[in-house]
Amino acid sequence: MIRKPLRTLTAATSLALAACAHSSPFLDGASMTNASGKTVINRQPVKEWPLRFDSHKFGVRCYDTFECSVQYARFEHGDEKPSPPSSTYGSGYLDNWSGMHGMIRNFPEPAVVSWRSKDGTAHRAEIDIGAIFNNEQVRHNVPREEMADLPDGEYRHEPSILLEVNDRTIRVYMRAFVSTKKLQIPGNPYSNARDELVLVETFTY
Repeated sequence: MIRKPLRTLTAATSLALAACAHSSPFLDGASMTNASGKTVINRQPVKEWPLRFDSHKFGVRCYDTFECSVQYARFEHGDEKPSPPSSTYGSGYLDNWSGMHGMIRNFPEPAVVSWRSKDGTAHRAEIDIGAIFNNEQVRHNVPREEMADLPDGEYRHEPSILLEVNDRTIRVYMRAFVSTKKLQIPGNPYSNARDELVLVETFTY
């Protein structure tokens, strides 16, 4: 895969930014200080659609297994201890799950999964994350017309790619933060985004 070059500032842009006495969490001149000394963020409709990502977070959860190990991006995830069935945690057992291992550049070698299902059978599988997300498209449920304007129109969030090992089934999900124009919970000013868990691929062994 050809890596996308990192954005660079032109000499003119660099001089303009140097003249502004402010700090900003955004790159590429996404904000500036106005005459009143207030920081103004340059928000625009998203420029690229579908949304794309060039790095991601990763997380693993194991259920109904005796042993479970997942190696991905030079890290090992999982647990050698028996894991209870997902039904133990109720229907929302994945509700607050997000990736903990972040800043993974697209894409490392396939994830190597080794586990024993609840009947004691040993399994080994290679889950090619790069093949599943080969177009680097962010999987989410927000229509373009409902998406809030972004700093410079650029999507800069890092989505989570999540791998669930559940007895004889492996599921691959994505969870991505997408800002919305309208509040998702009326009256709650902090609900102006969606980050649903999206099932992308399922494997059964």
